[in-house]
Amino acid sequence: MSTADVAGRSLAELTALTGRRAVVTGGGRGLGRAIAARLAEAGADLVIGDLDEGLAGVVAEDLASRHGVRAIGAAMDVADSASVAAVAERAVTDLGGLEIWVNNAGVFPSVPLLDLTDETWDRVFAVNARGVFAGTREAARRMRGGGVIVNIVSTAGFRGSAPGLAAYVGSKHAVRGITREMALELAPLGIRVLGVAPSFVPTEGTMAAAAEAGVPAGDVPTPLMLTGPVGRVGVPDDIARVVLFCASDLSTFMTGSTLLADGGDTA
Repeated sequence: MSTADVAGRSLAELTALTGRRAVVTGGGRGLGRAIAARLAEAGADLVIGDLDEGLAGVVAEDLASRHGVRAIGAAMDVADSASVAAVAERAVTDLGGLEIWVNNAGVFPSVPLLDLTDETWDRVFAVNARGVFAGTREAARRMRGGGVIVNIVSTAGFRGSAPGLAAYVGSKHAVRGITREMALELAPLGIRVLGVAPSFVPTEGTMAAAAEAGVPAGDVPTPLMLTGPVGRVGVPDDIARVVLFCASDLSTFMTGSTLLADGGDTA
């Protein structure tokens, strides 16, 4: 199934997501919440999946009220394939279909390599890599007329990141690789797969991880990011806008790529 030639459509038509149904994993806070907000603003109906079902429900209610879309909060553990399948099915039964899936949920514990346990390694890969696999598989099974899957990678998927992040860096390299493979396998179904790779963006989760790793508050954000090509640290909406581009018809001629959204940090 080939993607449509959209050259004759207006910019407003290309960015509109009205009538499309989306799932955002880890959508209760941080990048996920910002991504969900932009998709809702563009007109998409949403399922917000999060470990915290109450928080997901609050976000869904807010987006529905502000943007006039249908939005549902759902309990979701991306490390549990049955939980992922249940949320995908809920998009179909409650919203009527599924065209957009954003694999955003992730964990990033900082543990020195010599102290890194098998259990921590397996947990990081279960969420960051297998969770992307499970989300993509369950979404693709339900995207009857084609769709878009967006994987949140990281600049850590292009290089080493920092001491203590072996599991995280390994998992994000895996996601970048399987994004390319998934794009190949799903293209005949009319499903595009793209990655978005942010650099460090301060969110509740990243700041908590930095504190847990013992990084002084004054060292976050890092001076390197402030003196980089863009000259500032990213905010969640910087990443959300790139995801919106990927999810919209602006990017119909793209699949398999991972877009760096890093303020030039990886250049």
